[in-house]
Amino acid sequence: MPRETKHNDQFLLIHSARADNWREITTLADAWAAKQGERAALEGALAALSASEEYHAYPGARLLGALSERIASNDAGGAAKLARRISNGLLTRVYRGRPAEWDVHDEMSPSEVADVMPTATGETGARRPYFEVLFVNSQPAARWPALAGEIRRLRRPEDTFIYEPIFVGSFEDALCAAIVNPDIVSVVLAEGFPYRSRYDVPVLRSVLDPLAESETADKSALRLARTLKRIRPELDIYLLSDREVEKLAGDSAADAVRRIFYAVEEPLELHLAILEGVQARYETPFFDNLKNYARRPIGTFHALPIARGKSVFHSDWIRDMGEFYGINLFLAESSATTGGLDSLLEPTGNIKRSQEMAARAFGADHVFFVTNGTSTSNKMAVQALLAPGDIAVVDRNCHKSHHYGMVLTGAQPYYVEAFPMTEYSMYGAVPLDTIKRALLALRAEGRLERVKLLDLTNCTFDGHMYNVRRVMEECLAIKPDLIFLWDEAWSGFARFSPFLRPRTAMGAATEIEEWLRDPASMKAYENQQEALGKKPSDNKLLSTRLIPDPRQVRLRVYQTNSTHKSMSAIRQGSMLLVKDVDFPTVEAQFHEAVFTHASTSPNQQLIASLDTARRQMELEGYGLVMNAIEIALKIRRAINEHPLISKYFRVLGADEMIPAPFRQSGFTDYLATEATWATVVKAMREDEFYLDPTRMTLVCGRAGFDGTQFKGLLASAYGIQLNKTSRNSVLLQSNINNTRSDVAHLVRVLVEICHVIEKRLADGGEAERTAFKARVKSLMTDVPDLPNFSRFHDVFRRDAGKTTPEGNIREAFFGAYDPSICEYVPLFGAECDRRLSKGPEMVSANFVIPYPPGFPIMVPGQVLTQETIDFMRKLDVKEIHGYEKAKGLKLLLPDAIAARARR
Repeated sequence: MPRETKHNDQFLLIHSARADNWREITTLADAWAAKQGERAALEGALAALSASEEYHAYPGARLLGALSERIASNDAGGAAKLARRISNGLLTRVYRGRPAEWDVHDEMSPSEVADVMPTATGETGARRPYFEVLFVNSQPAARWPALAGEIRRLRRPEDTFIYEPIFVGSFEDALCAAIVNPDIVSVVLAEGFPYRSRYDVPVLRSVLDPLAESETADKSALRLARTLKRIRPELDIYLLSDREVEKLAGDSAADAVRRIFYAVEEPLELHLAILEGVQARYETPFFDNLKNYARRPIGTFHALPIARGKSVFHSDWIRDMGEFYGINLFLAESSATTGGLDSLLEPTGNIKRSQEMAARAFGADHVFFVTNGTSTSNKMAVQALLAPGDIAVVDRNCHKSHHYGMVLTGAQPYYVEAFPMTEYSMYGAVPLDTIKRALLALRAEGRLERVKLLDLTNCTFDGHMYNVRRVMEECLAIKPDLIFLWDEAWSGFARFSPFLRPRTAMGAATEIEEWLRDPASMKAYENQQEALGKKPSDNKLLSTRLIPDPRQVRLRVYQTNSTHKSMSAIRQGSMLLVKDVDFPTVEAQFHEAVFTHASTSPNQQLIASLDTARRQMELEGYGLVMNAIEIALKIRRAINEHPLISKYFRVLGADEMIPAPFRQSGFTDYLATEATWATVVKAMREDEFYLDPTRMTLVCGRAGFDGTQFKGLLASAYGIQLNKTSRNSVLLQSNINNTRSDVAHLVRVLVEICHVIEKRLADGGEAERTAFKARVKSLMTDVPDLPNFSRFHDVFRRDAGKTTPEGNIREAFFGAYDPSICEYVPLFGAECDRRLSKGPEMVSANFVIPYPPGFPIMVPGQVLTQETIDFMRKLDVKEIHGYEKAKGLKLLLPDAIAARARR
């Protein structure tokens, strides 16, 4: 049954709700003008918007005032006309490039249309990018229109960008404006403003209360600057002060401020500083240089015939490729790293600068651009950080690239298991208790010094996000120099959302850095040590939220992200992010890893797309990610509350994706009746696992489809593409590319599929209904148990501890290169069953990886068990890497295992 809700998720729908509210005002105004509605209803709707509209530049006080006047003077026709104009302006965003749109008396001519079409081939955009600047001051609100006029007078034709000012008069209003309005990219603070907003409306309180900000003695602009940076770290903040600006500039608390000005003595300098700050984020060193390179006449005598496009455009046979992609693609191609271009392998110029800007944007110390996908980023990190014999605690369900990295380096994986979601044939994430047990077991055997790395996927394919800070802090309490590798391939955009950032590697590492600098951290550690005693038992350590010793911690954090999976980068664009206090000790190894894995012929356009993806996220990422979250919530509601769709399909809630013991806050779901912004923030801060709202597990088994079958149907019949499937579900992802039109298309398709099912069941009679029920039962009830990693065979564990399960995966992998010591056993048949029951043990010779999702169910050297074979036999995916159906399972011969044991 669909969940009963009261639409409390509006607290997260701040952007689309605004457009919907204006469409509602237009409808009410039209109804009043047609004498089919009441003026009071229109006045009430407009009054409800008054507080939040102050946080946006458009329509602004002048247009809003004109609308109110027309309503007050009973000009129903005029009010309806202006309301529709404002609503259409917000929908088309025409006000950004048409100055007359701000004029009450100006209207578009019948021949004029809003420019909403994509740029056509060969066109160059003459429009200046638009943004908004928040001014926070203590001036009376009556003076704000005049101040705005003064600021607009500073505009110059040569300015690269154009911005509109927004004025608020309090600490609280500033926070609300920054949260509600994604177009704000810069903030100017003039000291002396009060804390409390002049409004006291529920929507404002619902935004502010979960931030845990309260009125204190410190109402300073610096405190506001720090708070704004905590919510939106990409903002440029400027401070106007009439006191000792020299002393203020030297205050460490001023780190959140880009520049300090003495009062308003230099308005033009402030204007120029704002533009310069945006330019610093707008700059794309590699892309800008590549555009300049493409404009130059170049003679090419290197090994890339396609460069400059002559072999394409002079051909009768492949000219269509040139016409399809356009001339710039070929003009910007080169295999040279001179003449103004740079080398990805050893960048010294514009690529180096682009990577430094990416590090700033993503909160890292260093960033490596990778053009072979995050599979390569992961292998680079593993190779650089691990040596033969090192132990890495690894999520067995992580992407195959991590496992292959262990093979290449000779490191020994200690596999830890995620919690199972057997009903849906998927795994969740690895409980912290499991990770701590692994570290404590290794410590008990005197092997902790060999443990170098904790390697986890965050977030998982299905949206499980770790409490990253807690995981790192508790692990550092056991091993203070442990290195962390977080595979965030599918969630790189999380950096730009306050709901997701604390759950990212770089976001959590920044918080830990701040905590380590706080003297209170040492006090907290000492208090815990006193409570634990000198030799606490493992059980006590497992039940305690451990605090690390700030004096001993070496914070070493690495994060990989598939920029192309969540941002506007070309396929295979990836970044490797570094925040490591000991990076100088491994920097040479990292460069060797780059040389090992990176192509010497990287794609120039791919590098450029990494550059521009960073630019986009710094300047509009906050709004884009919020929109992706809103899209996801609308999909959840549209599916789970639709009377027909919900009979056969359902998006799983957080309570179905995350077991209750891991939801300490009690959070159930985004659609639950009790859900508010406060409950979501509480879950984000407290719960062991948190569900990324942009990931939607759509159960299709109740409609009689397995995941692979349903994925194929959507793609072939309806033009809807998706990636990951399970036995009875598919994964829907909302991203920064999706629109509400996409939601409507998906809902329409699901309705159509449901009608087909209903008709088939009605026309087919009892036989059809019985077969349908049996199919649903097989998908939803008769599901296979999920196998855990069994163990490495003892011959691959000779240097392992008595109880710890790490193994020499490299030796097993390369040992199987000799075909004379391998055999094949059919998956189905008596021989496989006999070996399972009577032996000899079956030992996998290679990786077996169903794709998707891409993690191994068998690894080299693993002893196969009944559970693994049963699961393998029930797999319904069509692509299984490492398994040839005609031959069977590739195993190491028992004689070869015995011979190795005798060595």
